[in-house]
Amino acid sequence: MGERIKKLKKIRIHREGNDTLIWSAIALVAIAILLWQTFDTKLPFWLFVAVFGTAWAVVLNFYRCPIRYFNGEAEGVVVAPADGKIVVIEEVDEPTHFHDRRLLVSIFMSPFNVHANWFPVEGKVKFVEHVDGNFHKAWLPKASEENEHADVMITTPQGIDVLCRQIAGAMARRIVTYARPSEECYIDEHLGFIKLGSRVDVYLPIGSKVCVKMGQKTVGDQTVLAKLP
Repeated sequence: MGERIKKLKKIRIHREGNDTLIWSAIALVAIAILLWQTFDTKLPFWLFVAVFGTAWAVVLNFYRCPIRYFNGEAEGVVVAPADGKIVVIEEVDEPTHFHDRRLLVSIFMSPFNVHANWFPVEGKVKFVEHVDGNFHKAWLPKASEENEHADVMITTPQGIDVLCRQIAGAMARRIVTYARPSEECYIDEHLGFIKLGSRVDVYLPIGSKVCVKMGQKTVGDQTVLAKLP
């Protein structure tokens, strides 16, 4: 029991969900009270509580924000910026910022994953750029280039540039990025938040040693994606 309580204390609700959860809870309680007082039979009340109570619990689960700390050596290590599943590991041409070949590792986040994003490496934020676009399904290859996304370029203390791209999906309509240009950034810090199903791409230099495989589940700020050359 003590271990379970300790784990619960390490989970909080992300600030992005405060307004949504509070106002929706107030609305649900008000409607439930109205149903209870209006109908002689309590069936409408209990049906409403069962359906919308479950929906509210799903939204609550979506906004959970575990408190995590990476215990390994941070130098030269790239950690997963998000919870989800590895859907891409391949060399690609990156025409926007690098203009050369890069190693792309992509994580798809379902609506049931934690949607907080962490910095994948430590260093200094070089720039932050938001690009408007489409809302294709996040796991499709074209989503990386065509979907609305936010790019965060980080320069490590060793002078290596790593690009982290937050990508909106078919359901995700809002990308929040906390990173700011010229700021120091560290593993364990939040880079941002993406609402609903989405994806995060990490572009690494060729020669990086990949430490994950296709289909593998990742834990943000815990799973080691790769080691930089």
